[in-house]
Amino acid sequence: MGETLDKCGFFRYHRRKKFKNEGQKMIKLSYEQQIAFNSLSIIVGNALYALTVVLFLVPSGLITGGATGIALGINRALGLPVSGVLFVINMTMLTVGWVLLGRRFAITTIASTVLSPLFLALWERVFTGFVLTDDLVLNTIFAGLGVGISLGITIRAGASTGGMDIPPLVLNKYFHIPVSASMLVFDMLILCLQAAFSPLQQCLYGIVMVIVYTVVLDKVLIFGTTRTEVKIISQHADDIREAIFTQLDRGVTVLHGEGGYSHEPEQVLLSIVSNRQLPKLEKLAHAIDPTCFMIVSHVTEVSGRGFSLDKNYQ
Repeated sequence: MGETLDKCGFFRYHRRKKFKNEGQKMIKLSYEQQIAFNSLSIIVGNALYALTVVLFLVPSGLITGGATGIALGINRALGLPVSGVLFVINMTMLTVGWVLLGRRFAITTIASTVLSPLFLALWERVFTGFVLTDDLVLNTIFAGLGVGISLGITIRAGASTGGMDIPPLVLNKYFHIPVSASMLVFDMLILCLQAAFSPLQQCLYGIVMVIVYTVVLDKVLIFGTTRTEVKIISQHADDIREAIFTQLDRGVTVLHGEGGYSHEPEQVLLSIVSNRQLPKLEKLAHAIDPTCFMIVSHVTEVSGRGFSLDKNYQ
């Protein structure tokens, strides 16, 4: 059979064989390993969050939302330790969540409910009287980075941050109030509470910090899962499809379309590739058909064979 294959076919056979061998080397975590990894991620996320609060939020006087914002406001008004106040708030919210939202939800919040105040108390002892920087700009940037990254790590591990995330969920369940709307109202009330005891400059920088950590959180949540969706319309669709198979080792779905003007049937190739593979795919398609019509879209997550699962060559 090998003697009857042309040059292109011979290349295609060996490329497939190579990719198959590579696919067999993909490493998959077992259930126990995944649990261990998620547990470690939750611990690291809460430790980093508490460290950010102690090193950047408390010394700089920046305001923030959530349960931490309430704890900071009470700390500045009454001098009570942030870790103690946060623990009381988290435990109260955990109890409310357990009663009104169910045991399953409460279980996902237990870790952060305990770990966050615990690490706060630890870092408060370790860094007592320590000020890393007095620059409000640096404090704002690094506080936003730290909060965004730490929350992203925790949420990606499947844990809830608890605290003031729970009241909006309760209102949504019993009164059908949108979570985003009630969460915004709660955060605004918390920011106003802190603003009463904070200089105007800290309030303005605090708003910037909230914006920074919101953007960072979004990036962390989709980190490593983003892909590129490509749709190609061409008279040489079969050749482009084979090139994607052999040179990119990516799957292709053939959609059947019709020209809106000509009413002639045509093939639409749909393929999902990594961001790094996009330039190569564009070169391949344009080398085969310089006039091909190509649509490139950004997708936030892809699951299935070749992405979240091993490739299966048949």
